[in-house]
Amino acid sequence: MGTSPATRSIDEVLEETRGRIDRLEPAEAAARMAAGALLVDTRPVAQREADGEVPGALVVERNVLEWRLDPASDARLPAATGHDVEVIVLCNEGYASSLAADSLRALGLHRASDVVGGYQAWAAAGLPTTRDGQA
Repeated sequence: MGTSPATRSIDEVLEETRGRIDRLEPAEAAARMAAGALLVDTRPVAQREADGEVPGALVVERNVLEWRLDPASDARLPAATGHDVEVIVLCNEGYASSLAADSLRALGLHRASDVVGGYQAWAAAGLPTTRDGQA
């Protein structure tokens, strides 16, 4: 009989992941976006419709994120011009985006990061959204 593999909780995996990525507060993410960084919204369509969107963000569903942003992928988006692109991942509350940013870093997108608190923190900070007719 073999031994069972060590198990870790998602909280442990998330903590380890966050040790490898640079996380940005919403205002810093907005400033970097204004300076040319690519803000990538991975929230499902239902969340975007219910809560609003960030003007100028590139919407990429989470399940295809790596294929769309890998510069070596045949399925890449035009914005995936190279491994030096600064990609800032945005999810709803800043959990899944950490895992996604780390996955992009594993592909060589060494500037990938995410937004602390996600879209909810972005909107709460009063940054531009399409919520309530803004933007």
